[in-house]
Parts: sequence; structure tokens; C-alpha cells
Amino acid sequence: MGGGLLIAGTTSDAGKSVVTAGICRWLVRQGVKVAPFKGQNMSLNSFVTREGAEIGRAQAMQAQAARVEPSALMNPVLLKPGSDRSSQVVLMGRPVGEMSARGFFGGSGGPSPGNALRGGRQEALLGTVLECLEELRGTYDAVICEGAGSPAEINLRRTDIVNMGIARAARLPVVVVGDIDRGGVFASFFGTTALLGPEDQALVAGYIVNKFRGDVTLLEPGIEMLRGLTGRHTYGILPYAHGLGIDEEDGLRVSLRGAVRESVVAPPVGEDVLRVAVCAVPLMSNFTDVDALAAEPGVVVRFVDRPEELTDADLVVVPGTRGTVRALEWLRERGLAAELARRAAEGRPVLGICGGFQLLGEHIEDEVESRAGSVAGLGMLPVRVRFAAEKTLARPVGEALGESVEGYEIHHGVAQVLGGEPFLDGCHVGAVWGTHWHGSLESDGFRRRFLEQVARAAGRRFVPAPDTSFGALREEQLDRLGDLIEEHADTDALLRLIEQGPPAGLPFIPPGAP
Repeated sequence: MGGGLLIAGTTSDAGKSVVTAGICRWLVRQGVKVAPFKGQNMSLNSFVTREGAEIGRAQAMQAQAARVEPSALMNPVLLKPGSDRSSQVVLMGRPVGEMSARGFFGGSGGPSPGNALRGGRQEALLGTVLECLEELRGTYDAVICEGAGSPAEINLRRTDIVNMGIARAARLPVVVVGDIDRGGVFASFFGTTALLGPEDQALVAGYIVNKFRGDVTLLEPGIEMLRGLTGRHTYGILPYAHGLGIDEEDGLRVSLRGAVRESVVAPPVGEDVLRVAVCAVPLMSNFTDVDALAAEPGVVVRFVDRPEELTDADLVVVPGTRGTVRALEWLRERGLAAELARRAAEGRPVLGICGGFQLLGEHIEDEVESRAGSVAGLGMLPVRVRFAAEKTLARPVGEALGESVEGYEIHHGVAQVLGGEPFLDGCHVGAVWGTHWHGSLESDGFRRRFLEQVARAAGRRFVPAPDTSFGALREEQLDRLGDLIEEHADTDALLRLIEQGPPAGLPFIPPGAP
């Protein structure tokens, strides 16, 4: 079996995804054949593999960091929230039903009718998760696993299949990442370890400090005291790095203050900038679609939730959502729907992607996602949508605006296009475009032609940069993550962990698990 390592975190968003990707990129640059793995993920940002399986976008990004093709093996269980209390369960890349949080994690809540997880719940999936991990470890030199949330969620430990549950079953060493930018990192490291039972603690090899600012020598006394308290090594102090535009993994919502990190700080090529407003609809999914816009010099992207914020926008994007009908109601309640209709009447650009495309149509028939039945759309595109029980998962390739385009599709809604001009299996009428294709804006030539049309319709003297390569920028970001590990982590010690497993004789820190 190949070597392995589990990257856990003191909290959600501590930096597990970044560190996992960074270790994958560092290892592959050393000639190690490596794969990422996350047993269970909760995310509305997903991706479709070449075999047509749906996995978390973070694992697809980590696979790119490892320079391997993403696979359902790398994320066997994906939870896609549909509300605060329930999620669609995607097993081995295919949806198997909706389940309440209580029903999935344990308790009296049960699965919906027809759910393939009937009576099974989370703990029944441990075997599947471990089989996937075993297959990866039999194929690769090393598998870098990412945990979820915190390994010390004592209320969920019994059914855990993503943190210490798989670490103990597969005898994986664990490194815990803490975000020092939030404060309290030493207490978080100590408390996380001390809340684990003896068998789990024996696998926790040490810690990585993430997002450190300032003089590292000031932190070193605390690192030594932590070692004295826990008997565990700190494997790295990673500095705060601006502009790491990696794919996010938010479960129910996205922070409006920083969902898009601009990769490029170059000035605009033309005389004007182009302002893009993204409607922050409920259950927003695959908002990473606009990352390619944010990477263009002179394109300013912001997320909005008020109609007045659309006034000065040159392009409004209505993104994907796990709740098309709910998003439609939200747009109407907030006055955004009326503003979108006004824009369309004035010939000002609007782009709808996936769920955003569906709600721009004339009519929605939904007995699957919202079970709302017949609902009137915004009527901006000649499209009628019917929700099907089976989800469309595809990797289409085509042409638009004279350029080749690649994308991916993840949707239950089936669109019947009744008019307009063809556009990526959707349509456009005037300055309103709609498509089910996620990721199309990552095709550089198409993105440039599309922005030229937007600028023309908006009356802006904006010129797309002739040489922006989104793929190259993403590779640049992944190399930066690899550099963080190579330059600021104890790579020799990490390699020993991966090859040899947990160190022997790690001390127990009381009180342990309740």
C-alpha cells in the first residue's frame, strides 16, 4: 500500500483544502505519484469527472495540484445542502436521495422515499469510503486525505467517516491545521487533541500553523511550549498569502466580502473597466464560474443582494443554485427580478448559468427539487424547464462566438428552448444569455469574445487582455501552494509521516473523549 496522511483542522476553513493541495503539488514535484482524498464533503461547489461522476470542486482542484485526473474515488460521499436541515446525498458520483441531517448523522430522521441509503445512514458508508481509500493507496505512492470540520466533533465521532474514523481504520497519521489569523491557535491545537480518545490521539502526530503574519521568531516560544504540553511536533508555520484563488467549498452560503480573489492586478488594457455584479442567490452553487472573469485585467467582480447594486453593473450574472424556485422567489422579494427585467428591456447584458438560466425562462415545472409544481419564470428567455428525477452530469464540448468551449453540466432541470439564438445548448435574446454549462468562461478565447460583446452592449471601451490564460493562472496558484509547503513546512518530517505512519509513543493528553 502507498503511504498516507490525513490533514485535519481545528475548525472549518482552517486551511485543510489549501494545505492538502499544497502537499500534493510539492510531492508531485518531487516525482511522487500522489492523489487527494476526502471521504465525505459538504459543498455546493461541485465538478463532473470525465466518467460523469459528481465530486467536490476542492477535490478536483487538489487532483489538478497532484497532476492526475479527478475521480469519484477521491470524494465518494458528497452532501449538497438544499436547506439548513437536509442535503442531497451523492454517492460515488451519483445522487441517491435527499436526507435530513438527523437521518444522515444519526437519530430518528429517516431518508426520503426511494433513497438508496434507507436504514444505512452515515456509518454504513464507512466501508465504501475505506474501499475507495484502499484502491487509491494501491495505485499511488501517497494519498493525502483531507478531513472535514474538526476531528473533535464529539457529538459526531461515533459515525465519523471523514476524520478520525478513517484515520483509525486505515492507520493514517494526522496533522491538524489551525488558522492563527482567527486567534487562539494554541488553545485550539491543545483542545482538539485533548478531546480525542486515546486511540485517536495516538494518530495525531502534530500541527501546522496557517496564515501567520509577522516575525516567526515571536511565535517560536509558543511552539516550544505546545510541544512540551502535547509531546507533538509542529510541521510548519505557513505565512499569510494574499490572492490564493483556489476553489471554495462553502456548504450553505458564501461570504459576500471575498468569494472571488483576483489573481491578476494588471491594469485594464482598454480605457474602461468592466463591472460584473453576481446575484448572491440562496443556495448558490458553483460560484467559481466567475473566477475566470475576476482573473481578467480590468474586470471587477462583486456579489450583490440589492437592486440598486445592479444599476452601474455592465454585466449581471445569475449563478447556479441548488434551489431554482427558491432563488426565483428571493429575486422577486428583493426587487432584483424587476431590475433584471428592466436591464433586459434596455438591452443591458445579463448572463444566467444553470439554475440562473432556468429562472430566466418563461416557465418552470418542478416536482423534484422544490416540489412547487408549476411556477412562472422571469420571462427573459424563450425557455421552458421541467425538473427530471435523474440528474444530468456531463462534460460537453462545443463552439460559441466562433471559439471552442468546454464546460460541465450538473442539473435536474431539462430546458426546452423555444426560440432565440443558440448559445452553448441554451440561447440568447438581445443581451440576455443563458446556458447550463458551468466552467465555460474558463475557455480563454470564448471568454474574450463574450466580454467584447458585453462591453459593446454596455457601451464600455473595455478591451480584454490578449494573453490571459486562466489555466496558466490556476497552475501558478497551485505552484504557490506547493512553494508554501516546500519553503515553510518541515518536508523531511512530513515525508517520514507519509511513508512510516504515526510516530510511536505519542503521549495521551487528558481528559480525552467524553
